[in-house]
Amino acid sequence: MDDNVPKAVIDARKSPRAERAIALGLERIGLLGLRAPLATVVVAVLLALAAVFGVQRIAIDDSLSQLFRTDSVEFRQFEQISRQFPSSEYDVLVVIEGQGLLARDTIEKLRTAVTDLQLVEGARGVISMFSARQPAQNGGLPSPLFPDPLPEGQAYQDLVTKVLANELIRGRLVSESGDFALVVLSLEPDIVDGRRLGPTVDEIRKTLDEDLAGAPITARLSGVPAMQIEIRKALERDRIVYNALGLAAGCLIAILFFRRVAFMIIAAAPPLAAILLSLGALGWLGFQLNMFLNVMTPLIMVISFSDSMQMTFAARDRLIAGATRREAFADAVRIVGPACVLTHGAAGLSMFGLFFSDSDLIRAFGHAGMLSILIALVTVLTLLPALGVLLAPRRDSLPARGRDGGVQALRGFCSFVADRMLRRPGANALIGLAVVTALGWAYSGLSPRYRLADLTPDQEHVVEASQRLDAKLKGANPIDVYVAFPPNTDLFAPETLNVLGEVHGAMETQPGIANVWSLETLRRWLADKLGQSDVATLKQYVDMLPPFLVQRFIAESRESALISGRVPDKDAGNLLPIVEQLNARLDAIRLKHPGFEIRPNGLSVIAARNSADMIGKLNRGLTIEFAFVAAFIGLAFRSFPVALACVPAGVFPVFAAGALLRVLGDGLQFASVIALIVSFGLGLSATIHFINRMQREDDPKADPTRAVARSTVLIGPALILTAFVLACGLEALSFSNLPLLRLFGWLSAFAMIAALTADLLILRPTVAALMRLARRPRPAI
Repeated sequence: MDDNVPKAVIDARKSPRAERAIALGLERIGLLGLRAPLATVVVAVLLALAAVFGVQRIAIDDSLSQLFRTDSVEFRQFEQISRQFPSSEYDVLVVIEGQGLLARDTIEKLRTAVTDLQLVEGARGVISMFSARQPAQNGGLPSPLFPDPLPEGQAYQDLVTKVLANELIRGRLVSESGDFALVVLSLEPDIVDGRRLGPTVDEIRKTLDEDLAGAPITARLSGVPAMQIEIRKALERDRIVYNALGLAAGCLIAILFFRRVAFMIIAAAPPLAAILLSLGALGWLGFQLNMFLNVMTPLIMVISFSDSMQMTFAARDRLIAGATRREAFADAVRIVGPACVLTHGAAGLSMFGLFFSDSDLIRAFGHAGMLSILIALVTVLTLLPALGVLLAPRRDSLPARGRDGGVQALRGFCSFVADRMLRRPGANALIGLAVVTALGWAYSGLSPRYRLADLTPDQEHVVEASQRLDAKLKGANPIDVYVAFPPNTDLFAPETLNVLGEVHGAMETQPGIANVWSLETLRRWLADKLGQSDVATLKQYVDMLPPFLVQRFIAESRESALISGRVPDKDAGNLLPIVEQLNARLDAIRLKHPGFEIRPNGLSVIAARNSADMIGKLNRGLTIEFAFVAAFIGLAFRSFPVALACVPAGVFPVFAAGALLRVLGDGLQFASVIALIVSFGLGLSATIHFINRMQREDDPKADPTRAVARSTVLIGPALILTAFVLACGLEALSFSNLPLLRLFGWLSAFAMIAALTADLLILRPTVAALMRLARRPRPAI
């Protein structure tokens, strides 16, 4: 069979089914590169130069709330409350830990550090154990809990005892064991949202290192701003390093099999150009780089490299058969081009499903993906033939028939697989269907998962500091309850104070919530320490507190208040019951005080409520996508058996990846769902290229297994090589510091290999069996 392969490629032009316009003739844009190859390359270079400036315009969006940004009333309320109160999204959490934390010399150093932190550019205020005050027994201003200078000897030990017993900071700003402390440094919003966040965080670290030098304690940063800067660094690093590693691995594999650098350039240059042009277009259109758009580079590479390899293999076969460069690449455009158009169409449909997500971030990813797919299609179809005409080796420098070692080995393997799968296609198709059904059952048991830490580089100290907060102070993430008063209601009115007290009590008695702060905290402290529960004393102390501290739980207009607590960084599935139970407790307060608006708020609440719903909708959209894409392929090839055959082979990589996640104990995260959506569209690339070649080789009067076998041998090597090249490119992301990108990388790579497996072992026997069934003579009536 191998000796006939080149002849089969040549004779494909004579097939009566070869000219079927499955792509409506859109592949003809590739002829532009053949007619004017040099001009095409020059235009590509000029566009690439313009794209470089577009890439430089891409800003990084590292906001953790952006993932949940929607047009919903709930998110608009979240943004409104964030403007009224100093949002925890702007808090840098300084985690101090060490057995000698409360030693006198250490406290001196730590107090100096806290003072210096207030001088950092963009600092709005600092809350620490040094913010605590002692009640003034005889009126006047309350004195600091830590006097200046600090006492010595036994007097200092008495002070330590008093600190550990202080109700305002114990378990909130200092652990009960006295070896752990928290300093909250609030930054200006324009610092966190702008380009100055990096220098500001560096200044914070420098201040801590200098002031705490020699002290037996460690200082680490956590909080949303610290997470954002780590995400920003990881995005910038991963965009260059790991994508370059993946591309280099792919190029190396291509050289080993093509055995010519020229073919590697022809195959790899169009995908590289597609990446640059797509990112440049995104930059000029104002897209921002985020945790999802960072996968755009491997996505473009996967889409464009797949088709580029198919066209290069087809042209190479024609060159070996004796065709000229122009003839070889013209045939590649005519024969493979329609399938390239359809593969991009299928990938575009997979992106189209993201348009209906509630998340602005995911919708933007869908829009960027659709645009990039269009750019990649035009780039590959026009640039590859132009490069082929200019760079392809001459016939006398190519290996003779039968001496093309690597490709012939792959064709031998494909022939072996086709022979085994097509001996009993019906039985093998049923086995494949049973396997897909079993994997589908495992996939259906996956539950949504979301954790804030999954968005943050886990090889940095930020996540470690967050975990220590969970362990020592029972929570690293804020959770708030917003209380808006009825019109013309005073903050210090008895009913208002009662409502705040009841909400405070509901939060602090809710399992899973700790470190509750509000105006009620000060009210209780005054009653306990001074025996004063009158409104006048409470108002006097509120007026004496620093405005920055007051505004964290009382709005400047004094028309609303905030009760704040903290929850551990739990999976959304475990956090949602806490939010729902708290909301049920608040229902009783709402009924009792109908004029007050009371609702849970904060990033933790938004994430707990929305993540499961958003992931579930994406998953349901993927299920619907199966049917749409199968119908799309069936209509394109005008074959109902083809449409049916695509379903089990198309869903196999998705179900296999989902089953693997379940075996590993993982659920469906945002990254995994998007990886499955993208992998489904990309995995169909092999299916479309195979169906395209099979229909060209098929004789309606002959046994369809012959066309299936010949097509498998003809394009099988390109499919196998492409799958491994793409898997290498995606697997490089698994070395990222971002858990989200790591998950996307290895899961997409696994799905690509699973798609190749399904293409060889499920699609072949299934399509052969269905075509045999469709061609079975009907009994005469």
